[in-house]
Amino acid sequence: MSIKQVLKDKKVQFASAGISEVDAELILAFVLGVERMELHARDFDLELEQVELLDEIIAKRISGKPTQYLIGHAPFRYLTFQVGQGVLIPRPESEALVEAALIEIEKIHSMQGQSSKTPVSVVDLGSGSGALAISVAHEAEQKNWPVTVVAVEKSDAAIEWLKRNIAALDVSVRVISGDVLEVLEGVKCDIVIANPPYVPDGDKLPELVIENEPREALFGGGADGLEIPRRFIKAASSLLKPGGLLIMEHHESQPLLLEAELSRGYSEINQNRDLNNRPRWISARREAE
Repeated sequence: MSIKQVLKDKKVQFASAGISEVDAELILAFVLGVERMELHARDFDLELEQVELLDEIIAKRISGKPTQYLIGHAPFRYLTFQVGQGVLIPRPESEALVEAALIEIEKIHSMQGQSSKTPVSVVDLGSGSGALAISVAHEAEQKNWPVTVVAVEKSDAAIEWLKRNIAALDVSVRVISGDVLEVLEGVKCDIVIANPPYVPDGDKLPELVIENEPREALFGGGADGLEIPRRFIKAASSLLKPGGLLIMEHHESQPLLLEAELSRGYSEINQNRDLNNRPRWISARREAE
């Protein structure tokens, strides 16, 4: 069976179910064991077993299971992360946080000069699958920028995925299990990067998300969703050296609330928008106490 006709048929099937055509391509590429873009570069013939597997996965996707869980991975920046039940699926909106961290790492190294390159210390709070921490470690290594990266996570299920990704992607990231306010006592770092649970209570999320991804990685607590983000800010305040940078993702309703929260103890507070022009993350520099 020609892959081009199969792909065309499945896209129509997905469209009628209100599902992105990209999902059809990702699933088909998974069944064939190829990269998604190869589907458009050459033709393939599907074996009967592959057709049956394709139909099985598509039926599960239409019934309400995320594509990333069904195929076992999700792309994020330049890497592919293993994901499944119990861990939040990495999203493109979070990629900008990695870019901001890399800009800060480059800035710190340029200030050090060429003769002495002390590793820049980065702590990722609420690391989940490790998308932020691992991407920072990987891309810094590619640029020959010395870094030390620590990933903090308290969910046992998420830690399994985090460790699996660190091993599979062969990066140097230290994993710390525990609550962000109860670990790394006495540790000081240059950068804290975080994507905490931040969805306000009562906020309507897509059924695909709420029925599959862990609630504890989504909802931040309270009507404003800031109970957990405030804990992350408190943890960052203890961790950051004077002049250290906090980079944190948030809900589109929260930038002004977070700006007020950070006005005590932080300067250079900058609000940033995502690719859809929605308020998505904030950065702030730790002041000396």
